[in-house]
Amino acid sequence: MAEAIDIRELNIRIEQQSSFVTNLLSGMNQVIVGQKHLVESLLLSMLSDGHILLEGVPGLAKTLAIKTLSELVDADYSRIQFTPDLLPADVIGTMIYSQKDESFNVKKGPVFANFVLADEINRAPAKVQSALLEAMQEKQVTIGSTTFKLPAPFLVMATQNPIEQEGTYPLPEAQLDRFMLKVVIDYPTLEEEKKIIRENLAGSLPQITPVTSSEEILKARSVVREVYIDEKIEQYIADIVFATRYPEKYGLKELKNMISFGGSPRASINLAKASRAYAFIKRRGYVVPEDVRAVAYDVLRHRIGLTYEAEASNMSSEEIISKIINKVEVP
Repeated sequence: MAEAIDIRELNIRIEQQSSFVTNLLSGMNQVIVGQKHLVESLLLSMLSDGHILLEGVPGLAKTLAIKTLSELVDADYSRIQFTPDLLPADVIGTMIYSQKDESFNVKKGPVFANFVLADEINRAPAKVQSALLEAMQEKQVTIGSTTFKLPAPFLVMATQNPIEQEGTYPLPEAQLDRFMLKVVIDYPTLEEEKKIIRENLAGSLPQITPVTSSEEILKARSVVREVYIDEKIEQYIADIVFATRYPEKYGLKELKNMISFGGSPRASINLAKASRAYAFIKRRGYVVPEDVRAVAYDVLRHRIGLTYEAEASNMSSEEIISKIINKVEVP
């Protein structure tokens, strides 16, 4: 009974805390036509303190989405265009010698912002990737011998173009694993496309006014961490991730030769975190199996390695996740 009262109380608190989500969504919808999944995923990663990788052809409003979000949150935003000649110093900053003071001063790079857009992340070489990796994982940056904390909230949204592969450096698995979500964006519908044409011909985008602050986001994160996850849901999450490693134990023998490696424990942690944030967005104080299923594709799609056999038979990681979700017993 005590637990039931706690959940009721939590639901009321979430109802109060999540009111800004509605304002954020309506603010995003004023600028971005359609792309509901993209907007929702951005909110999920922001509330779960995770980073997000977006994959889609050019022109699908990936850059516009994160810029709009940072304006709505009244936070610092920076954009880094990744190119093959980019250096780590261009991302994190460097030491500059001042003749006047006869000393070295630190010049901070664009990574010192709340929202960092790493545009076309797969265009930069490994050295730059590893500089960004420390920032993403440790939330800190080392310049010279000094370590600087990054501002909170800190969210990296990286984009990559799936078509053009010349002059790109595929992201190493270790870095892909650092992204909480990998979202694949599709073209808008016919109706949405007509609306996009109409709005662009009409001229300027609507003026954005902040609807929330960084402090509000940090407060919301602490409430998200209180969202209740039942043991049965924990078991469900663990089963889904284990089925990516040992499909034969879940009656999916045919997937054994398709998967070269499954999700790491980071996959389980992020699946739980994203499910909590999803429940919060839906204004619920507890996680239900539908929440887990709603975020499973974005959390797992970049964490499953495909064998040559899978590629030869055109099997995608999405199909593997579908088979697993349909097979694993729902609590």
